[in-house]
Amino acid sequence: MANNVNRVTTTVTADRRSQSGLRTRPSGNFFKAVSAVIWKDILAEYRSLELVSAMTVFSLLVIIIFNFALDLDIKMRQTVTAGVLWATFSFAGTLGLNRSMSVEKDRGCLDGLLLAPVDRSAIYFGKAISNLAFMLLVELIVLPVYSVLYGMNLFLPGLLMVILLGSIGYVGVGTLLATMSVQTRTRDVLLSILLFPVILPVLLPAIIASNGFLAGSALADILFPLAILIAYDVIFIAVAFMVFDNVVEE
Repeated sequence: MANNVNRVTTTVTADRRSQSGLRTRPSGNFFKAVSAVIWKDILAEYRSLELVSAMTVFSLLVIIIFNFALDLDIKMRQTVTAGVLWATFSFAGTLGLNRSMSVEKDRGCLDGLLLAPVDRSAIYFGKAISNLAFMLLVELIVLPVYSVLYGMNLFLPGLLMVILLGSIGYVGVGTLLATMSVQTRTRDVLLSILLFPVILPVLLPAIIASNGFLAGSALADILFPLAILIAYDVIFIAVAFMVFDNVVEE
């Protein structure tokens, strides 16, 4: 009887050690897991071009509509450029986030990722970086088209930095909320309802900073919205990193 008890105890202990090993062992390969998720998303998008093409067509449609709707002089166009750009980026980004997670859910890839013996945060960072890459690619297509239609030079170093920082914050919190909403029936509507109130602290300083660089304001006048934008980027990514494991477990 004592021998049987010892054997059971030994087996349970070994199982616990093996399970803990599965959880801790991938931490050394964290960057490999992140790069594997990124490569999977890029390869899947390269084969289908569903996500980037939908985001690009939507973005071009929006800026063309604004171009005909805002038949204004040059000065007035400069004042609305930041708002038009970020409205385009935010709507296209929401479309991309929703589509990215919906494909993972419909094809069963999300369940496979969650069953893989890797840290869940690696899945989050992999999805976030791939979504950011797709969003930046669409923005690189939109900016020259906007410059031609509106007769403006948007390739300013300060403006490009703001677009990068705003996109990072948008994708950082958007990937987390898209993972939450993809489990529901109304995922197409729910993501927009959840995302836009949360993302306002990123969009507002991004619009203000973009207006400042387009108007040629002094750097000292733009530092405050830039600092807020950077702070919210860090906060949103840190919070998403901490709660992502609990989100996907629900």
